[in-house]
Amino acid sequence: MIRIENLRKEYPDTTPLTDVSVTINDGDVISIIGPSGTGKSTLIRCINLLEKPTSGRIFLDDTEITDPGCDLQEVHKKMGMVFQSFNLFGHMTVVENIMAPAMDILGKDAQEAYDEAMRLLQRVGLYDKAMSWPDELSGGQKQRAAIARTLAMDPDVILLDEPTSALDPTMVGEVQAVIRDLASSGKTMMIVTHEMSFARAISNRIFFLDEGGIYDDGTPEEIFDNPQKEKTRRFVRGLKVIEIDIDSKTYDYLGTQTLIEDYCVRNQVPYSLAKHIHLAFEEAVHQCIVSTMDKPRVHLSIEYSQEKENAAFVLDYGGQPFDVFKDGDEISVSILKKIVSDEKYSWDDSKEYGNNLEFALYQK
Repeated sequence: MIRIENLRKEYPDTTPLTDVSVTINDGDVISIIGPSGTGKSTLIRCINLLEKPTSGRIFLDDTEITDPGCDLQEVHKKMGMVFQSFNLFGHMTVVENIMAPAMDILGKDAQEAYDEAMRLLQRVGLYDKAMSWPDELSGGQKQRAAIARTLAMDPDVILLDEPTSALDPTMVGEVQAVIRDLASSGKTMMIVTHEMSFARAISNRIFFLDEGGIYDDGTPEEIFDNPQKEKTRRFVRGLKVIEIDIDSKTYDYLGTQTLIEDYCVRNQVPYSLAKHIHLAFEEAVHQCIVSTMDKPRVHLSIEYSQEKENAAFVLDYGGQPFDVFKDGDEISVSILKKIVSDEKYSWDDSKEYGNNLEFALYQK
């Protein structure tokens, strides 16, 4: 079991992890996902003490491995790491690469280390590459050799940092197959990955990192099928989001339309859908809400799904109950109904922005 308490990691120009507290149970297979820069690799490097945490404590079973007096070599016997860049020694054959840590750290004799290395090469499908040099292997073969080298230490915990990110797409499957086999072995595993379907298939838990820590922690079904937290939902569904706040009738209308245009271009929104996004903003937000209120208070989220090539508006606004599609300007509503589907309105007088309106946009 791994227990992390109030882990923080600072660098001179950024702090990817501000406060991480979590327990990883024996046998857990955890995929770590999230946007770039949220500390995914930093987290597992801190767990393996390749990065020294700025503060906080990490326990492996009952031993505090962040204690200055902890024997790091003993920690690394129990916790193996697979890197995205393979890190094989070029002056050693494949089998020698796998034998080396077992001999140097575990103290095995050469014959025992060789026998175990060959067994592991058989397991990862590289038995016939034992006497090859690393530069004679493909990227996928190098990564499988790196996994075999980690397994030679027989660690209790295996940490994998983007194990397929440096590979040609044609080689990803062969490495994933090996990792799937490992996941069924009962070892504790943590895998940083950007492959969502792989994470879903292999894991019993998903960590979604954001806001300096583990923003969401759940089963694959909870995270991918029924995400409850907003940033998780947006990430796993591939949503590109722009948020706009309006608090005055004299807001910068042209500047806001330019922001929307930049958002559409940056995210490669199809031209016809981009036109409808602009039109929906003009009619629903500008004409029906802002122009009719003395003191408008509006929060707008536009969500574009690259996978489905559709967009949705989520509008929260103050004032009295006001359903745009029932109470709005007649001409604006007639225009909106030609491009909008699945509109849903609700009112909650306990909220500062009591009105909530959501609708989807047709592309054509």
